[in-house]
Parts: sequence; C-alpha cells; structure tokens
Amino acid sequence: MTNNKIKSKLNYVSAAGLSAAVLASTLFSMPLKADVAGGAAIYKTKCAACHGPDGKGETAIGKADKIRDLSSAEVQQQSDVELNTIITAGKGKMPAYGKSVRPDQVKDLVDFIRSLEKK
Repeated sequence: MTNNKIKSKLNYVSAAGLSAAVLASTLFSMPLKADVAGGAAIYKTKCAACHGPDGKGETAIGKADKIRDLSSAEVQQQSDVELNTIITAGKGKMPAYGKSVRPDQVKDLVDFIRSLEKK
C-alpha cells in the first residue's frame, strides 16, 4: 500500500470518527433537555404541593415539615442513587413514590432536581 493510500484511509477513519463523536454528543445532549422538561411536569403534579414550584419548600407543608431546599448544596451533593432512593422509598415524612412513578420518571425527577442547583 502506498503512502497516499494510507493517508487517504487515515483521513477517512478520522472523518468517520469525528462524525460519530459529533452525532453521539448531539444525541446525548438532546435527551437531557427532554428529561428536565419531563421531570418538571412530574414535579409539578407530584412534588410542588410540598416542595413548592421552585423547590425551596416554602409552602405551608414545607415549612411545617422543615423540607430542605432542593437547590441547596446539601441536596445537590447527594448522589443520583440517593435521590432516586428517597423518591422511590420515601424518607421521614416524605411518602414513597416507587409504586406511582416509573423508574424513568424518577430519573427525570432527579434531572429536574439537578436543574434547580443554585448558580
């Protein structure tokens, strides 16, 4: 094989790899927005009554139960697994939603909670 053929094949492989990387990054970035939007819709129906529309817990129930601000560093430092477990199994006065919220919806809720992080 000549040097020109080798260079041509390497250029093709590089271009294909770059195309695949761009496609992958596009595909992986798109669902995140959909997850946050889906999580926001679920949050509004299942969580906002206690946690408030902004996650700060400044509702009558939130204040009475001393609900943590979901945008706080304390909550945001919890792992996705920890948040998933709290949503699914409940904790303290928070009810378990494992039977009424599907696993993909719980993931969407976690993504939404992540979007509340204080900047």
